[in-house]
Parts: sequence; C-alpha cells; structure tokens
Amino acid sequence: MAGKGKAVGSVAEKYSRSRSSKAGVQFPVGRITRFLKAEKYAKRVGARSPVFLAIVLEYLATEVLELAVYAARDNKKTRIIPRHIQLAVRNDDELSKLLGDVINSGSAN
Repeated sequence: MAGKGKAVGSVAEKYSRSRSSKAGVQFPVGRITRFLKAEKYAKRVGARSPVFLAIVLEYLATEVLELAVYAARDNKKTRIIPRHIQLAVRNDDELSKLLGDVINSGSAN
C-alpha cells in the first residue's frame, strides 16, 4: 500500500499541534467546536467559527480579570473575590451594558 495514507511515525504525527496552539489562544477550540455541534445552533459549523469564538471569549475574560485586579488593589487585597469582579463590571460602561442582567451570586450587593 505504497502512497496511501500517512505513514506511522510521520513528521506530521510527531509534531501535532492543537487548534488552540495554532491560533495562539488559551481557550480550548476543540471543546468549543464540540459544544457548538452538540447544541445544534446550526446545521453546520465552520472551521474558523470556534477559533473566533475562543478568541472573543479569551479577550472578554482577560478584560474582566484585568479590571478585577485593579478593583482588588483598590481594596488593598491580593486575592480576587467575586465582589471585585462585580465592581469591575459595574464600573466599566461597555461591560456593564453587556453583563447588565447578569446576577453574580457569589458577592453581596
């Protein structure tokens, strides 16, 4: 069977990379793909859609955590608690508009 399929131990198999590492993100692209397909948001899911969604989710998480760090520093704390996340979201106009209806049950009002 010369010329058919990949050879065992080929270069491509030796240096396989995840789609997350190819895209340069920390969020799991493969898991997002699986969730998009399982929940039947559409009949078909494009190859780049989960990559884009992972990038957007990572950006939002980074933005919220960065603002939460500032809120924790303002309260002279070294650990982020849910209250710091709530303060960060409520003090930012765009995040407040995006997450306005979200209830954070871990923090007191």
